[in-house]
Amino acid sequence: MGNCNACVRPEVAADDTEPAQANHGKKKTKERKSNPYAEQIPSPAPIRVLKDVIPLSHRTRIGDKYILGRELGRGEFGITYLCTDRENREALACKSISKRKLRTAVDIEDVRREVAILSTLPEHPNIVKLKATYEDNENVHLVMELCEGGELFDRIVARGHYSERAAAGVARTVAEVVKMCHENGVMHRDLKPENFLFANKKEHSPLKVIDFGLSVFFKPGERFSEIVGSPYYMAPEVLKRNYGPEVDIWSAGVILYILLCGVPPFWAETEQGVALAILRGVIDFKREPWPQISESAKSLVRQMLEPDPKRRLTAHQVLGKCFY
Repeated sequence: MGNCNACVRPEVAADDTEPAQANHGKKKTKERKSNPYAEQIPSPAPIRVLKDVIPLSHRTRIGDKYILGRELGRGEFGITYLCTDRENREALACKSISKRKLRTAVDIEDVRREVAILSTLPEHPNIVKLKATYEDNENVHLVMELCEGGELFDRIVARGHYSERAAAGVARTVAEVVKMCHENGVMHRDLKPENFLFANKKEHSPLKVIDFGLSVFFKPGERFSEIVGSPYYMAPEVLKRNYGPEVDIWSAGVILYILLCGVPPFWAETEQGVALAILRGVIDFKREPWPQISESAKSLVRQMLEPDPKRRLTAHQVLGKCFY
């Protein structure tokens, strides 16, 4: 994760270069990760990461229950493997988080919170299910439902952009996820196409949100100030360090814009430029294919990308306004 201090200096002019379809949203920012004053944890961390979060699965070793197979992907803190249940041969995914890479108390708290959120949220067809948790001296293991259909991001890149009908279907799914999260006091804070996976490779496969690593619990009226998320999807109030759960609708609006035209609404070569474009809030509906897109679709995008969070649509309202 890069230092996002650049995001709060929007005086640098945005670059006018044409945005590249396949290069939006891959970078994730979390300001406090680079805090040099955060409490350091010896490496490897002797602390029990999941202590007092939820009971570990039967207090057994992960190898007693599951077989870890090939690597499926990797991130900043760990690797995701194909995982097979020894008893029923069910194929799952195991996210193994290296305790050596959890260098601060904040890092450890992030893992605990992610597990707590996945354990608290009710079962939902569009949210990946946490099956079991394990911890040994080297890793924390999160065994989850396997999604084999790839990222929504990759399907957008392959298509160029979605039809209005297909985009509306994805937008409804994202809004359903946001609605359920908000009703249960969870703000996602990092909604983007890379964090949605298809359950399988079929055209109409269920779509599931998979990453709650930057998510937090919130109470009504509570405000947050840390700059968190992926630059292209950040709401203006995040850059202003004063925000609430409305940021998830903004991110969902960015996703809808990308679905309909293939590029993000606020784009520049640098994070400073992206931040300036977001704060300006000028949405381009002139370039192709926007002249052929319905006014109802454009209206929904505008209302989701409303700069004033008090006037922005809620997830419930988005579901009532979907254009197909």
